[in-house]
Amino acid sequence: MPPVATQTIVTDEQTHSTLSLENLVESLLFVADGPVPASQLAAALDARPQQVKKALLALEQSYQERGLQLQHTNGRVQLTTHPLAATAIEQFLGLESQQRLSSAALEALAIVAYRQPVTRPQIDGVRGVNSDSVLKNLLFKGLIEEGGRSEGPGRPILYGTTSAFLQHFGLASLRELPPLEPEEPEPAIAAEPVQESIDQPDFQPTPLPENGG
Repeated sequence: MPPVATQTIVTDEQTHSTLSLENLVESLLFVADGPVPASQLAAALDARPQQVKKALLALEQSYQERGLQLQHTNGRVQLTTHPLAATAIEQFLGLESQQRLSSAALEALAIVAYRQPVTRPQIDGVRGVNSDSVLKNLLFKGLIEEGGRSEGPGRPILYGTTSAFLQHFGLASLRELPPLEPEEPEPAIAAEPVQESIDQPDFQPTPLPENGG
Protein backbone atom coordinates (compact mmCIF):
# COMPACT_ATOMS: atom_id res chain seq x y z
CA MET A 1 0.00 0.00 0.00
CA PRO A 2 1.27 3.53 -0.74
CA PRO A 3 2.27 5.53 2.30
CA VAL A 4 -0.52 7.56 3.77
CA ALA A 5 0.20 11.28 3.94
CA THR A 6 -0.03 12.66 7.41
CA GLN A 7 -1.06 16.23 8.16
CA THR A 8 0.84 18.17 10.76
CA ILE A 9 -1.48 20.17 12.99
CA VAL A 10 0.04 23.38 14.32
CA THR A 11 -1.64 24.65 17.44
CA ASP A 12 -2.05 28.28 18.38
CA GLU A 13 0.46 27.82 21.19
CA GLN A 14 3.07 26.49 18.75
CA THR A 15 2.49 29.40 16.38
CA HIS A 16 2.69 31.83 19.28
CA SER A 17 6.02 30.38 20.35
CA THR A 18 7.57 30.73 16.87
CA LEU A 19 6.81 34.45 16.57
CA SER A 20 8.82 37.11 18.33
CA LEU A 21 7.12 39.63 20.59
CA GLU A 22 7.84 42.26 17.94
CA ASN A 23 5.95 40.20 15.33
CA LEU A 24 3.03 39.61 17.68
CA VAL A 25 2.75 43.30 18.54
CA GLU A 26 2.72 44.10 14.83
CA SER A 27 -0.09 41.58 14.28
CA LEU A 28 -2.24 43.11 17.01
CA LEU A 29 -1.69 46.62 15.68
CA PHE A 30 -2.66 45.43 12.20
CA VAL A 31 -6.09 44.20 13.34
CA ALA A 32 -6.74 46.98 15.89
CA ASP A 33 -9.63 49.33 15.08
CA GLY A 34 -7.66 52.37 16.23
CA PRO A 35 -4.89 53.55 18.54
CA VAL A 36 -4.29 51.26 21.53
CA PRO A 37 -2.21 51.72 24.69
CA ALA A 38 0.89 49.60 25.26
CA SER A 39 -0.73 48.21 28.42
CA GLN A 40 -3.54 46.66 26.35
CA LEU A 41 -1.03 45.04 24.01
CA ALA A 42 0.93 43.74 26.97
CA ALA A 43 -2.18 42.26 28.58
CA ALA A 44 -3.14 40.46 25.36
CA LEU A 45 0.35 39.01 24.94
CA ASP A 46 0.95 38.24 28.62
CA ALA A 47 4.00 40.48 28.56
CA ARG A 48 5.27 43.42 30.54
CA PRO A 49 4.50 46.93 29.20
CA GLN A 50 8.23 47.67 29.12
CA GLN A 51 8.77 44.66 26.84
CA VAL A 52 6.02 45.89 24.52
CA LYS A 53 7.52 49.37 24.41
CA LYS A 54 10.87 47.86 23.46
CA ALA A 55 9.16 45.88 20.70
CA LEU A 56 7.48 49.07 19.44
CA LEU A 57 10.86 50.80 19.23
CA ALA A 58 12.20 47.88 17.21
CA LEU A 59 9.22 48.10 14.87
CA GLU A 60 9.78 51.82 14.37
CA GLN A 61 13.37 51.11 13.37
CA SER A 62 12.30 48.44 10.90
CA TYR A 63 9.73 50.79 9.33
CA GLN A 64 12.30 53.49 8.47
CA GLU A 65 12.50 52.37 4.83
CA ARG A 66 9.09 50.75 4.47
CA GLY A 67 5.57 51.85 3.62
CA LEU A 68 4.30 51.65 7.19
CA GLN A 69 4.83 53.66 10.34
CA LEU A 70 3.78 53.76 13.96
CA GLN A 71 1.67 56.73 14.96
CA HIS A 72 1.62 57.86 18.60
CA THR A 73 -1.15 59.97 20.10
CA ASN A 74 -2.22 60.50 23.72
CA GLY A 75 -0.23 57.53 25.00
CA ARG A 76 -1.62 55.19 22.35
CA VAL A 77 -0.07 53.71 19.22
CA GLN A 78 -1.48 52.81 15.80
CA LEU A 79 -0.11 51.14 12.68
CA THR A 80 -0.63 53.37 9.63
CA THR A 81 0.65 53.72 6.10
CA HIS A 82 3.50 56.09 5.34
CA PRO A 83 2.41 59.64 4.41
CA LEU A 84 4.44 59.49 1.18
CA ALA A 85 2.25 56.60 0.03
CA ALA A 86 -0.96 58.64 0.30
CA THR A 87 -1.22 59.51 -3.39
CA ALA A 88 -0.64 55.93 -4.54
CA ILE A 89 -3.19 54.62 -2.01
CA GLU A 90 -5.82 57.15 -3.12
CA GLN A 91 -5.32 56.16 -6.75
CA PHE A 92 -5.43 52.44 -5.91
CA LEU A 93 -8.65 52.78 -3.89
CA GLY A 94 -10.20 55.29 -6.28
CA LEU A 95 -10.46 57.92 -3.58
CA GLU A 96 -10.62 61.62 -4.26
CA SER A 97 -7.88 63.77 -2.83
CA GLN A 98 -8.60 65.11 0.61
CA GLN A 99 -10.42 68.38 0.55
CA ARG A 100 -8.13 71.20 1.51
CA LEU A 101 -8.84 73.00 4.72
CA SER A 102 -9.73 76.67 4.65
CA SER A 103 -7.33 79.21 6.09
CA ALA A 104 -9.71 79.72 9.04
CA ALA A 105 -9.79 75.97 9.72
CA LEU A 106 -5.99 75.72 9.52
CA GLU A 107 -5.66 78.68 11.87
CA ALA A 108 -7.98 77.17 14.48
CA LEU A 109 -6.41 73.72 14.04
CA ALA A 110 -2.93 75.13 14.63
CA ILE A 111 -4.11 76.76 17.87
CA VAL A 112 -5.59 73.47 19.08
CA ALA A 113 -2.47 71.51 18.09
CA TYR A 114 -0.02 73.75 19.91
CA ARG A 115 -2.15 74.73 22.93
CA GLN A 116 -4.20 71.60 23.61
CA PRO A 117 -6.18 71.07 25.66
CA VAL A 118 -7.78 74.38 24.77
CA THR A 119 -11.28 75.85 25.02
CA ARG A 120 -13.27 77.64 22.36
CA PRO A 121 -13.11 81.00 24.21
CA GLN A 122 -9.32 80.66 24.27
CA ILE A 123 -9.29 79.92 20.53
CA ASP A 124 -11.59 82.89 19.91
CA GLY A 125 -9.24 85.08 21.94
CA VAL A 126 -6.27 84.18 19.78
CA ARG A 127 -8.12 84.45 16.46
CA GLY A 128 -10.19 87.50 17.39
CA VAL A 129 -13.36 86.00 15.86
CA ASN A 130 -15.97 83.39 16.75
CA SER A 131 -14.71 79.87 16.00
CA ASP A 132 -17.89 77.87 16.59
CA SER A 133 -18.55 76.87 12.96
CA VAL A 134 -14.86 76.20 12.30
CA LEU A 135 -14.61 73.86 15.29
CA LYS A 136 -17.78 72.03 14.23
CA ASN A 137 -16.23 71.45 10.81
CA LEU A 138 -12.99 70.15 12.33
CA LEU A 139 -14.98 67.85 14.63
CA PHE A 140 -16.95 66.55 11.64
CA LYS A 141 -13.71 65.80 9.78
CA GLY A 142 -12.38 63.98 12.83
CA LEU A 143 -9.29 66.18 13.13
CA ILE A 144 -10.12 67.34 16.67
CA GLU A 145 -12.11 65.85 19.52
CA GLU A 146 -13.65 66.88 22.80
CA GLY A 147 -11.52 66.00 25.81
CA GLY A 148 -13.57 66.90 28.86
CA ARG A 149 -14.35 70.29 30.33
CA SER A 150 -12.27 73.06 31.82
CA GLU A 151 -12.55 73.90 35.50
CA GLY A 152 -12.94 77.59 34.60
CA PRO A 153 -16.17 79.62 34.66
CA GLY A 154 -18.91 77.94 32.67
CA ARG A 155 -16.80 74.78 32.33
CA PRO A 156 -16.21 75.14 28.57
CA ILE A 157 -15.32 72.09 26.46
CA LEU A 158 -11.64 71.26 26.00
CA TYR A 159 -10.44 70.38 22.50
CA GLY A 160 -7.47 68.35 21.34
CA THR A 161 -6.19 66.78 18.13
CA THR A 162 -6.83 63.18 17.06
CA SER A 163 -4.87 60.41 15.37
CA ALA A 164 -6.62 61.46 12.15
CA PHE A 165 -4.94 64.86 12.54
CA LEU A 166 -1.53 63.19 12.68
CA GLN A 167 -2.33 61.04 9.67
CA HIS A 168 -3.70 64.00 7.71
CA PHE A 169 -0.43 65.91 8.11
CA GLY A 170 1.88 62.90 7.96
CA LEU A 171 3.07 63.09 11.56
CA ALA A 172 4.08 60.14 13.72
CA SER A 173 3.44 62.10 16.93
CA LEU A 174 2.84 65.63 18.16
CA ARG A 175 6.57 65.88 18.88
CA GLU A 176 7.09 66.20 15.12
CA LEU A 177 5.16 69.47 14.97
CA PRO A 178 7.46 72.24 13.73
CA PRO A 179 8.60 74.51 16.56
CA LEU A 180 6.83 77.80 16.93
CA GLU A 181 8.83 80.79 15.80
CA PRO A 182 9.37 83.20 18.70
CA GLU A 183 7.52 86.44 18.32
CA GLU A 184 9.81 89.28 17.35
CA PRO A 185 9.77 92.03 19.94
CA GLU A 186 8.46 95.35 18.72
CA PRO A 187 11.29 97.75 18.00
CA ALA A 188 11.76 100.24 20.78
CA ILE A 189 11.10 103.83 19.83
CA ALA A 190 14.19 105.85 20.62
CA ALA A 191 13.38 108.96 22.61
CA GLU A 192 14.54 112.18 21.05
CA PRO A 193 17.17 113.95 23.14
CA VAL A 194 15.71 116.74 25.19
CA GLN A 195 17.40 120.04 24.53
CA GLU A 196 18.03 122.04 27.63
CA SER A 197 16.39 125.41 27.50
CA ILE A 198 18.30 126.88 30.42
CA ASP A 199 20.75 129.48 29.23
CA GLN A 200 24.12 128.85 30.71
CA PRO A 201 26.46 131.82 31.16
CA ASP A 202 29.53 131.89 28.99
CA PHE A 203 32.48 130.34 30.71
CA GLN A 204 35.10 132.96 31.63
CA PRO A 205 38.48 131.42 32.48
CA THR A 206 40.15 132.81 35.59
CA PRO A 207 43.44 134.50 34.68
CA LEU A 208 46.47 132.91 36.25
CA PRO A 209 48.51 135.20 38.58
CA GLU A 210 51.71 136.57 37.08
CA ASN A 211 54.96 135.48 38.68
CA GLY A 212 56.37 138.26 40.83
CA GLY A 213 60.06 139.06 40.38
